[in-house]
Amino acid sequence: MTYLDVLSIFSGALTTLLLSAAGIMLGLPIGLGMALVRWLRVPVVASLVATLVSLLRAAPLITLLLLLFYGLPNLGIEVGPVFAGVLAITLNTSAFNCEIWRAALVTFPKDQLEAAQSVGMSRGLWLRRIVFPQIVRTSLPALVNEMSQLIKVTPVLAVVGIVDITRAAVRIGADTYDPLPPLLVAAAIYIPMVFALVSMQRWVERRQIRLETNP
Repeated sequence: MTYLDVLSIFSGALTTLLLSAAGIMLGLPIGLGMALVRWLRVPVVASLVATLVSLLRAAPLITLLLLLFYGLPNLGIEVGPVFAGVLAITLNTSAFNCEIWRAALVTFPKDQLEAAQSVGMSRGLWLRRIVFPQIVRTSLPALVNEMSQLIKVTPVLAVVGIVDITRAAVRIGADTYDPLPPLLVAAAIYIPMVFALVSMQRWVERRQIRLETNP
């Protein structure tokens, strides 16, 4: 492998990182919003969201990506590979995030909500001060797992021409007829990315423990 080959893989790593970050940053709040709609049982909208989430969870990411990339232009909406990729991974991860958030909301102690309402707290206030801090903590391991999965499924974006870590490594392997070294470099890049997410989760959990121990 040459210096340019390694540089190409790191360029693919940057693409993977940016697309994954975009999907995570968009998917988390969208998933939370959908979970709240279902948990609060908003008339009509809750049923529509439940149906949408079921469809998105059932559709493979690659199928969703191709549907957006080739289908939207038929509706007069021109999309590029990057936009289609970000939209596909955002829709995909937001559906799974919705179920993670909703599981935490469903199991949230009702007596705490009743106590908040009894002292006259508004819905927005008890959501912000009582519900959110607790469901973030309980949902964090599952959310980090979903983020890790999102990083590892970005190679499917190669079907629309996006060059991520794996795509760059495969190209180099095909050119040099020696696929092992570039794939090892790709794996060596993936591991720290996922490890950073796990480390963040542990840091947040330790911080929560310290806050509870020393309020």
